[in-house]
Amino acid sequence: MEKTKLWKIVERMPKGSLLHAHMDAMFDTDFLIDQAFSTPGMHLKAPKPLLTQKDYEFAPFTFQFSSQPLSAADDKPSIWSEAYETSSLIPVQKAAASFPQGGEAGFREMVRNRCMLSTEHSYNHYHGVDAIWSIFTSTFPVINSILMYEPIFRACFRRMLGQLAADGIRYVEFRIAFVFEYRREGSDKPEANYDEWCRVVEDEIERFKSTDEGKDFYEARIIWTTIRRFSNEMIVDSMKDCILAKQKFPELICGFDLVGQEDLGRPLVDMVPLLFWFRKQCAEEEVDIPFFFHAGECLGDGDATDHNLFDAILLGTRRIGHGFSLYKHPLLIDLVKEKNIMVECCPISNEILRLASSIKSHPLPALLSRGIAVSLCNDDPAILGHGRNGLTHDFWQALQGLKNVDLIGLAVMVQNSIRWSCYQDQPTGEWKAEVAEGILGEGLKGTRLREWYSDFEKFCEWIVLEFAEYDDAE
Repeated sequence: MEKTKLWKIVERMPKGSLLHAHMDAMFDTDFLIDQAFSTPGMHLKAPKPLLTQKDYEFAPFTFQFSSQPLSAADDKPSIWSEAYETSSLIPVQKAAASFPQGGEAGFREMVRNRCMLSTEHSYNHYHGVDAIWSIFTSTFPVINSILMYEPIFRACFRRMLGQLAADGIRYVEFRIAFVFEYRREGSDKPEANYDEWCRVVEDEIERFKSTDEGKDFYEARIIWTTIRRFSNEMIVDSMKDCILAKQKFPELICGFDLVGQEDLGRPLVDMVPLLFWFRKQCAEEEVDIPFFFHAGECLGDGDATDHNLFDAILLGTRRIGHGFSLYKHPLLIDLVKEKNIMVECCPISNEILRLASSIKSHPLPALLSRGIAVSLCNDDPAILGHGRNGLTHDFWQALQGLKNVDLIGLAVMVQNSIRWSCYQDQPTGEWKAEVAEGILGEGLKGTRLREWYSDFEKFCEWIVLEFAEYDDAE
């Protein structure tokens, strides 16, 4: 695929904004593992010894920074032996060297498999949605335990921004569930809140924008998320943290969402009192944090999960994440169009997480044919096994797999991504007006649409010149 002429064209295309991407599922897995080995003080721990192949595949373990001298771990029993002391820290290099199945190379491969979905996982659709989600969610604790140590996070985040910009993306809205532990460089103790993490994110974004590779990059912002299966108390605590973060980092936090498997999580209707309370608190604290809800990421027809679509619209969501089951609801389709709500469509994610068997059975063409505003998104590219960051895989698949989507169709979806970007905080009325005005608007979105249009014209000229001698028969 990546050696085709079509790939070369799609890779060069200016892609506007990436609006549905879970940050901790986007970092290159091999680079992340390299950082675990090259960063001083990184250790491995587990609640019990890892003894069998099943343990290597499913048993919990995490990485953690520790300032303890390496000599303190010299005599500790190996994590791969029955004598291992529960949750004791073993230096990564020592744990890797003693791994029973191939030493360091085998250890790296084992960790890699625990951080992403394998080809076998992706193809075994008969296992069902719950089975693949169980494997999918098990990757995050391992990833975050490596990632959320300041030196590693900085290196990985800086690299990811470079990959996104190189792929033609100029603005990103990351989602991340604030349930991780974050440690400053050299600190054994995790931070009590997420202020330092937010400060580092802002710092790295500004640094990247000052570089040659980031000179055309507009911005990156965060949609604060919490887990939809959490209790009322846990969700309210997260909402309070979100409001505090918005007050301290107003340019960084741009929205709120609930994430996790919809089928096994709480439906939106169950959390309406909490969401109303959150909206009231935002008003009292004079902050604007709009909703960008996941909804309809399911196969159901009229069940509680499917009904999330109704409630997301009633709660005033500005965009719908996935909206896979939306095409089944003519009334909701009309409402989404009437209220100018965009669908963040993630076909590769929907295929791997067993909602669709292939792009040809995906509802994207049905949404487009009904006039729904759609943008293409990559969702969780590293965990899903893309092998690289950006949107080229998603654009290539839509262009190759759907005969009613051509370069013009992709261009329309890119323009949608720009129109529905949350570049700046806006009250609902101003947001809707600027979305409706599009390229004719005098605001920031209109300006950036015109900039993209100029880039797209140059891109089309490049295609004509690059493939002037191309024979259709090749």
